[in-house]
Amino acid sequence: MLAKLADALPPDDSFLFEPKWDGFRAIVFRGESDLFIQSRDLRPFDRYFPELHDALLEKLPKNCVIDGEIVIVTPRGLDFDVLQLRLHPAASRVAKLAKETPASFVAFDLLAAGGENLMKAPQSERRARIERLLAKVGPPVHLTPMTRDRDTAVRWLDQFEGAGLDGVIAKAAEAPYQPGKRAMIKVKHARTAECVVAGFRWHKSGKDAVGSLLLGLYDDRGVLQHVGVTSSFTMARRKELVKELAPLRKNAMEHHPWKEWAQADAAELNRMPGAQSRWSAGKDLSWEPLRIERVCEVKYDHLQGDRFRHAAVFLRWRPDKQPKDCRYDQLEITRPYELDRVFSSGSSGS
Repeated sequence: MLAKLADALPPDDSFLFEPKWDGFRAIVFRGESDLFIQSRDLRPFDRYFPELHDALLEKLPKNCVIDGEIVIVTPRGLDFDVLQLRLHPAASRVAKLAKETPASFVAFDLLAAGGENLMKAPQSERRARIERLLAKVGPPVHLTPMTRDRDTAVRWLDQFEGAGLDGVIAKAAEAPYQPGKRAMIKVKHARTAECVVAGFRWHKSGKDAVGSLLLGLYDDRGVLQHVGVTSSFTMARRKELVKELAPLRKNAMEHHPWKEWAQADAAELNRMPGAQSRWSAGKDLSWEPLRIERVCEVKYDHLQGDRFRHAAVFLRWRPDKQPKDCRYDQLEITRPYELDRVFSSGSSGS
Protein backbone atom coordinates (compact mmCIF):
# COMPACT_ATOMS: atom_id res chain seq x y z
CA MET A 1 0.00 0.00 0.00
CA LEU A 2 1.40 3.36 -1.05
CA ALA A 3 0.91 7.01 -0.07
CA LYS A 4 0.05 10.17 -1.98
CA LEU A 5 1.68 13.47 -1.12
CA ALA A 6 -0.37 16.22 0.51
CA ASP A 7 0.45 19.71 1.76
CA ALA A 8 -1.16 19.24 5.18
CA LEU A 9 -2.43 16.53 7.50
CA PRO A 10 -6.17 15.75 7.25
CA PRO A 11 -8.17 17.76 9.80
CA ASP A 12 -10.57 15.18 11.22
CA ASP A 13 -10.10 12.44 13.79
CA SER A 14 -10.81 9.48 11.49
CA PHE A 15 -7.12 8.95 10.78
CA LEU A 16 -4.22 7.23 12.49
CA PHE A 17 -0.99 9.23 12.28
CA GLU A 18 2.48 7.67 12.20
CA PRO A 19 6.02 8.96 11.57
CA LYS A 20 7.32 8.45 8.03
CA TRP A 21 10.57 6.48 8.28
CA ASP A 22 13.43 7.09 5.86
CA GLY A 23 14.62 3.63 4.87
CA PHE A 24 13.83 0.66 2.64
CA ARG A 25 10.19 -0.41 2.61
CA ALA A 26 9.91 -4.15 3.23
CA ILE A 27 7.37 -6.84 3.98
CA VAL A 28 8.42 -9.67 6.29
CA PHE A 29 6.90 -13.15 5.88
CA ARG A 30 7.44 -15.26 9.02
CA GLY A 31 6.52 -18.90 8.49
CA GLU A 32 6.75 -21.93 10.75
CA SER A 33 10.49 -22.34 10.48
CA ASP A 34 11.86 -19.67 8.14
CA LEU A 35 11.51 -16.04 7.18
CA PHE A 36 11.57 -14.01 3.97
CA ILE A 37 12.14 -10.25 3.62
CA GLN A 38 10.70 -8.77 0.42
CA SER A 39 11.40 -5.34 -1.04
CA ARG A 40 8.72 -3.08 -2.47
CA ASP A 41 9.64 -4.20 -6.00
CA LEU A 42 9.29 -7.87 -4.95
CA ARG A 43 13.00 -8.64 -4.65
CA PRO A 44 14.52 -10.53 -1.70
CA PHE A 45 16.31 -8.42 0.91
CA ASP A 46 17.59 -11.25 3.11
CA ARG A 47 21.07 -11.50 1.58
CA TYR A 48 21.69 -7.79 2.15
CA PHE A 49 20.53 -7.86 5.77
CA PRO A 50 21.56 -11.25 7.19
CA GLU A 51 21.66 -9.94 10.77
CA LEU A 52 18.11 -8.65 10.42
CA HIS A 53 16.91 -11.93 8.92
CA ASP A 54 18.18 -13.83 11.96
CA ALA A 55 16.82 -11.30 14.45
CA LEU A 56 13.36 -11.26 12.87
CA LEU A 57 13.28 -15.05 12.74
CA GLU A 58 14.03 -15.13 16.46
CA LYS A 59 11.72 -12.34 17.61
CA LEU A 60 8.61 -12.49 15.42
CA PRO A 61 5.75 -14.91 16.14
CA LYS A 62 5.22 -17.70 13.64
CA ASN A 63 2.84 -17.34 10.70
CA CYS A 64 2.63 -13.57 10.44
CA VAL A 65 3.16 -11.01 7.66
CA ILE A 66 4.33 -7.53 8.65
CA ASP A 67 4.78 -4.37 6.59
CA GLY A 68 7.53 -2.02 7.72
CA GLU A 69 10.78 -0.22 7.02
CA ILE A 70 14.42 -1.25 7.23
CA VAL A 71 16.54 1.54 8.71
CA ILE A 72 20.06 2.14 9.99
CA VAL A 73 20.11 3.68 13.48
CA THR A 74 23.13 5.80 14.42
CA PRO A 75 23.87 8.18 17.32
CA ARG A 76 23.00 11.02 14.90
CA GLY A 77 19.66 9.51 13.90
CA LEU A 78 18.71 7.53 10.81
CA ASP A 79 21.37 7.33 8.10
CA PHE A 80 20.10 6.57 4.60
CA ASP A 81 23.54 6.90 3.03
CA VAL A 82 24.86 4.07 5.20
CA LEU A 83 21.74 2.03 4.45
CA GLN A 84 22.36 2.31 0.71
CA LEU A 85 25.81 0.78 1.14
CA ARG A 86 24.20 -2.50 2.17
CA LEU A 87 23.00 -3.24 -1.37
CA HIS A 88 26.40 -4.58 -2.34
CA PRO A 89 27.01 -7.57 -4.62
CA ALA A 90 29.83 -8.99 -2.48
CA ALA A 91 28.64 -11.16 0.42
CA SER A 92 31.87 -10.46 2.33
CA ARG A 93 31.24 -6.73 2.16
CA VAL A 94 27.64 -7.17 3.30
CA ALA A 95 28.78 -9.32 6.23
CA LYS A 96 31.33 -6.69 7.28
CA LEU A 97 28.75 -3.90 7.16
CA ALA A 98 26.19 -6.05 9.01
CA LYS A 99 28.57 -6.12 11.98
CA GLU A 100 29.65 -2.48 11.76
CA THR A 101 26.24 -0.90 11.07
CA PRO A 102 23.50 -3.43 11.87
CA ALA A 103 20.03 -2.69 10.53
CA SER A 104 16.75 -2.34 12.41
CA PHE A 105 13.17 -3.04 11.34
CA VAL A 106 10.31 -0.67 12.15
CA ALA A 107 6.93 -2.42 11.86
CA PHE A 108 3.84 -0.40 10.99
CA ASP A 109 1.17 -2.74 9.61
CA LEU A 110 -0.01 -6.31 10.10
CA LEU A 111 -1.22 -8.20 7.03
CA ALA A 112 -1.56 -11.65 8.59
CA ALA A 113 -1.32 -13.23 12.04
CA GLY A 114 -1.70 -16.81 13.17
CA GLY A 115 -2.29 -17.75 9.54
CA GLU A 116 -5.28 -15.34 9.31
CA ASN A 117 -5.38 -12.86 6.42
CA LEU A 118 -6.00 -9.39 7.91
CA MET A 119 -5.80 -7.23 4.79
CA LYS A 120 -9.56 -6.67 4.69
CA ALA A 121 -9.69 -5.66 8.35
CA PRO A 122 -9.87 -1.92 9.18
CA GLN A 123 -6.59 -0.12 9.80
CA SER A 124 -7.56 0.52 13.44
CA GLU A 125 -8.07 -3.21 14.03
CA ARG A 126 -4.79 -4.09 12.35
CA ARG A 127 -3.03 -1.55 14.55
CA ALA A 128 -4.53 -2.99 17.70
CA ARG A 129 -3.51 -6.49 16.60
CA ILE A 130 0.08 -5.55 15.81
CA GLU A 131 0.42 -3.80 19.18
CA ARG A 132 -0.57 -7.02 20.92
CA LEU A 133 1.57 -9.16 18.63
CA LEU A 134 4.74 -7.10 19.19
CA ALA A 135 4.10 -6.10 22.82
CA LYS A 136 7.21 -7.87 24.07
CA VAL A 137 9.48 -7.44 21.06
CA GLY A 138 12.74 -5.52 21.42
CA PRO A 139 15.53 -4.04 19.27
CA PRO A 140 16.38 -4.36 16.47
CA VAL A 141 12.62 -4.73 15.94
CA HIS A 142 10.45 -1.71 16.75
CA LEU A 143 6.78 -0.82 16.45
CA THR A 144 6.26 2.63 14.99
CA PRO A 145 4.52 5.19 17.23
CA MET A 146 0.91 6.05 16.38
CA THR A 147 -1.51 8.75 17.46
CA ARG A 148 -5.04 9.82 16.59
CA ASP A 149 -4.35 13.33 17.82
CA ARG A 150 -3.59 15.69 14.93
CA ASP A 151 -1.79 18.21 17.14
CA THR A 152 0.60 15.47 18.26
CA ALA A 153 1.18 14.48 14.63
CA VAL A 154 1.94 18.11 13.72
CA ARG A 155 4.48 18.20 16.56
CA TRP A 156 6.03 14.98 15.26
CA LEU A 157 6.33 16.54 11.80
CA ASP A 158 8.34 19.37 13.31
CA GLN A 159 10.46 17.43 15.80
CA PHE A 160 11.16 14.01 14.33
CA GLU A 161 12.94 15.34 11.25
CA GLY A 162 15.83 16.12 13.57
CA ALA A 163 16.26 12.36 14.08
CA GLY A 164 16.34 11.69 10.33
CA LEU A 165 12.67 10.87 9.75
CA ASP A 166 10.89 11.89 6.58
CA GLY A 167 7.50 13.32 7.59
CA VAL A 168 4.17 11.96 8.83
CA ILE A 169 1.79 9.36 7.37
CA ALA A 170 -2.00 9.51 7.80
CA LYS A 171 -4.01 6.28 7.45
CA ALA A 172 -7.80 6.17 7.35
CA ALA A 173 -8.86 4.28 10.48
CA GLU A 174 -11.56 2.22 8.76
CA ALA A 175 -9.69 1.47 5.52
CA PRO A 176 -8.49 -2.02 4.57
CA TYR A 177 -4.97 -2.73 3.35
CA GLN A 178 -4.93 -1.89 -0.37
CA PRO A 179 -1.82 -3.23 -2.15
CA GLY A 180 -0.53 -1.04 -4.96
CA LYS A 181 -2.95 1.81 -4.25
CA ARG A 182 -2.03 5.23 -2.88
CA ALA A 183 -4.48 4.88 -0.02
CA MET A 184 -2.38 6.66 2.61
CA ILE A 185 -1.49 10.34 2.89
CA LYS A 186 2.08 11.53 3.42
CA VAL A 187 3.07 15.01 4.50
CA LYS A 188 6.68 16.10 4.23
CA HIS A 189 8.48 19.34 4.91
CA ALA A 190 8.26 21.75 1.99
CA ARG A 191 11.07 24.26 1.71
CA THR A 192 12.38 26.43 -1.08
CA ALA A 193 15.91 27.30 -2.17
CA GLU A 194 17.44 29.45 -4.87
CA CYS A 195 20.01 27.42 -6.80
CA VAL A 196 22.49 27.91 -9.58
CA VAL A 197 21.61 26.01 -12.75
CA ALA A 198 25.04 24.70 -13.73
CA GLY A 199 24.15 22.07 -16.33
CA PHE A 200 21.54 19.67 -17.59
CA ARG A 201 21.01 16.11 -18.77
CA TRP A 202 19.20 15.15 -21.95
CA HIS A 203 15.85 13.42 -21.67
CA LYS A 204 15.77 9.68 -22.35
CA SER A 205 13.78 10.40 -25.53
CA GLY A 206 16.78 12.09 -27.12
CA LYS A 207 18.41 15.46 -27.63
CA ASP A 208 15.17 17.25 -28.39
CA ALA A 209 14.21 17.54 -24.73
CA VAL A 210 15.89 18.37 -21.41
CA GLY A 211 15.66 15.62 -18.81
CA SER A 212 16.84 17.42 -15.67
CA LEU A 213 18.63 20.55 -14.53
CA LEU A 214 21.75 20.20 -12.37
CA LEU A 215 21.62 22.43 -9.31
CA GLY A 216 24.43 24.01 -7.33
CA LEU A 217 24.98 25.97 -4.12
CA TYR A 218 28.11 27.79 -2.97
CA ASP A 219 29.71 26.66 0.28
CA ASP A 220 31.58 28.80 2.81
CA ARG A 221 34.75 28.54 0.73
CA GLY A 222 33.02 29.90 -2.35
CA VAL A 223 33.07 26.51 -4.10
CA LEU A 224 30.00 25.58 -6.14
CA GLN A 225 28.77 22.20 -4.90
CA HIS A 226 26.40 19.91 -6.80
CA VAL A 227 23.29 19.59 -4.60
CA GLY A 228 20.87 17.66 -6.79
CA VAL A 229 18.56 17.94 -9.78
CA THR A 230 15.12 19.16 -10.72
CA SER A 231 13.15 17.36 -13.40
CA SER A 232 9.52 18.34 -12.83
CA PHE A 233 8.66 19.43 -16.36
CA THR A 234 6.05 18.56 -18.94
CA MET A 235 7.34 17.22 -22.26
CA ALA A 236 6.40 20.47 -23.98
CA ARG A 237 8.40 22.44 -21.41
CA ARG A 238 11.36 20.05 -21.78
CA LYS A 239 11.50 20.86 -25.50
CA GLU A 240 11.24 24.58 -24.84
CA LEU A 241 14.18 24.37 -22.44
CA VAL A 242 16.45 23.08 -25.22
CA LYS A 243 16.08 26.40 -27.04
CA GLU A 244 16.01 28.48 -23.87
CA LEU A 245 19.29 27.04 -22.56
CA ALA A 246 21.10 26.93 -25.90
CA PRO A 247 22.84 30.33 -25.48
CA LEU A 248 24.21 29.24 -22.10
CA ARG A 249 25.95 26.23 -23.64
CA LYS A 250 28.37 28.36 -25.69
CA ASN A 251 31.88 28.09 -24.20
CA ALA A 252 30.30 26.82 -20.98
CA MET A 253 33.10 24.42 -20.08
CA GLU A 254 35.87 26.97 -20.52
CA HIS A 255 35.55 28.45 -17.04
CA HIS A 256 33.09 26.02 -15.51
CA PRO A 257 33.65 25.25 -11.79
CA TRP A 258 32.87 21.58 -12.46
CA LYS A 259 35.35 21.28 -15.35
CA GLU A 260 37.60 18.88 -13.44
CA TRP A 261 34.66 16.61 -12.63
CA ALA A 262 33.64 16.46 -16.27
CA GLN A 263 37.14 15.41 -17.28
CA ALA A 264 37.85 13.03 -14.38
CA ASP A 265 37.47 9.30 -14.43
CA ALA A 266 34.03 8.27 -13.20
CA ALA A 267 35.56 6.21 -10.38
CA GLU A 268 37.05 9.41 -8.93
CA LEU A 269 33.88 11.45 -9.04
CA ASN A 270 32.21 10.25 -5.85
CA ARG A 271 28.79 11.95 -5.95
CA MET A 272 29.59 14.57 -8.55
CA PRO A 273 27.71 15.00 -11.85
CA GLY A 274 28.28 12.03 -14.13
CA ALA A 275 29.36 9.68 -11.38
CA GLN A 276 28.29 6.06 -11.66
CA SER A 277 27.11 4.03 -8.72
CA ARG A 278 25.26 0.79 -8.08
CA TRP A 279 22.07 2.85 -8.29
CA SER A 280 22.86 4.29 -11.71
CA ALA A 281 24.28 1.22 -13.45
CA GLY A 282 23.28 1.25 -17.09
CA LYS A 283 22.00 4.82 -17.03
CA ASP A 284 23.50 7.58 -19.14
CA LEU A 285 24.66 10.14 -16.59
CA SER A 286 26.56 12.35 -19.01
CA TRP A 287 25.71 16.02 -18.66
CA GLU A 288 25.98 19.27 -20.54
CA PRO A 289 27.56 22.27 -18.78
CA LEU A 290 25.91 25.69 -18.75
CA ARG A 291 27.53 29.03 -18.07
CA ILE A 292 26.99 30.03 -14.46
CA GLU A 293 24.38 32.71 -15.10
CA ARG A 294 20.93 31.28 -14.37
CA VAL A 295 19.20 30.96 -10.98
CA CYS A 296 16.02 29.03 -10.30
CA GLU A 297 13.85 28.56 -7.21
CA VAL A 298 13.04 24.97 -6.29
CA LYS A 299 11.02 23.20 -3.62
CA TYR A 300 12.73 20.46 -1.65
CA ASP A 301 11.91 18.33 1.39
CA HIS A 302 15.22 17.96 3.22
CA LEU A 303 18.96 17.60 2.88
CA GLN A 304 20.83 14.34 3.10
CA GLY A 305 24.33 15.42 4.02
CA ASP A 306 25.03 18.33 1.67
CA ARG A 307 22.57 17.32 -1.08
CA PHE A 308 18.82 17.26 -1.58
CA ARG A 309 17.49 13.86 -0.51
CA HIS A 310 15.05 13.69 -3.45
CA ALA A 311 14.74 15.48 -6.78
CA ALA A 312 13.68 19.08 -6.19
CA VAL A 313 10.56 20.58 -7.77
CA PHE A 314 11.14 23.48 -10.16
CA LEU A 315 9.11 26.54 -9.19
CA ARG A 316 10.36 29.46 -11.29
CA TRP A 317 13.33 31.26 -12.73
CA ARG A 318 14.81 34.02 -10.55
CA PRO A 319 16.31 36.64 -12.92
CA ASP A 320 16.49 39.01 -9.95
CA LYS A 321 19.04 36.79 -8.19
CA GLN A 322 22.78 36.49 -8.81
CA PRO A 323 24.41 33.02 -8.84
CA LYS A 324 26.91 34.13 -6.19
CA ASP A 325 24.03 34.65 -3.78
CA CYS A 326 22.93 30.98 -3.99
CA ARG A 327 24.58 29.70 -0.83
CA TYR A 328 24.05 26.92 1.69
CA ASP A 329 23.42 29.44 4.45
CA GLN A 330 19.97 30.22 3.00
CA LEU A 331 18.78 26.73 3.95
CA GLU A 332 16.84 25.99 7.11
CA ILE A 333 18.80 24.14 9.77
CA THR A 334 17.02 21.14 11.30
CA ARG A 335 17.17 20.88 15.08
CA PRO A 336 18.62 17.53 16.24
CA TYR A 337 16.21 15.14 17.96
CA GLU A 338 17.02 11.92 19.78
CA LEU A 339 15.90 8.82 17.92
CA ASP A 340 15.27 7.00 21.21
CA ARG A 341 12.58 9.59 21.96
CA VAL A 342 10.90 8.73 18.66
CA PHE A 343 10.86 5.01 19.44
CA SER A 344 9.53 5.67 22.94
CA SER A 345 6.67 7.90 21.78
CA GLY A 346 4.38 4.87 21.95
CA SER A 347 0.78 4.69 20.81
CA SER A 348 -2.20 6.78 21.80
CA GLY A 349 -5.86 6.42 20.96
CA SER A 350 -5.66 2.92 19.51
